[in-house]
Amino acid sequence: MTEPKSEQLRTIVHVLRHGEVHNPRGILYGRLPGFALSVTGRAQAAAVAKALAGHDITHVIASPLERAQETATPIAAAHGLSVETDEDLIEAGNTFEGLRVSVGDGALRKPRHWWKLRDPFTPSWGEPYLQIAHRMLAAVNKARAEAAGHEAVVVSHQLPVWTLRRFLQGQRLWHDPRQRQCSLASLTSLVYLGDTLVDIVYSEPAGQSDPRVTGA
Repeated sequence: MTEPKSEQLRTIVHVLRHGEVHNPRGILYGRLPGFALSVTGRAQAAAVAKALAGHDITHVIASPLERAQETATPIAAAHGLSVETDEDLIEAGNTFEGLRVSVGDGALRKPRHWWKLRDPFTPSWGEPYLQIAHRMLAAVNKARAEAAGHEAVVVSHQLPVWTLRRFLQGQRLWHDPRQRQCSLASLTSLVYLGDTLVDIVYSEPAGQSDPRVTGA
């Protein structure tokens, strides 16, 4: 039987948000070290691994941050793989890192922080949306090339995943964070035929979570 031409190979890259993090102080931890999955987060990672157990996964790649590596581990183990690391999947940089930023308390009540909010379209308080989109797309393209004809899982973080999805859908990148469709341990699955993206499928194998909860 003749193999399909490479440009017609069907490849799926599952972009996975990490599970719930142990964060009793409710801070925006960003790229800070030492924030591991909670008990619930580990259960969420196991639920995703179970949901993907029957899939043809050949690569599992994660952000270097602990919570992403831990989320990736049971998926990789279920397929006899090791977890690869890609710096392009890391959380977005944010000047509020290490602070509480929920509505009604924390850093946003202090005038000295208000200047950081001067430009919500870039945004002025963190890594530019377009830069996030480009590095995430680079990570996805590398995963797609490595897993050509099969499936890959890349584990990242809420804002990078949501920014990538909006970029691929041709939507403006600035947005209301309360409207993100990117629950904890959710999958944004990118389906390709050859180099062409033909579908984006969103699913929540570990259930829904509230996008308004900061530092989840």
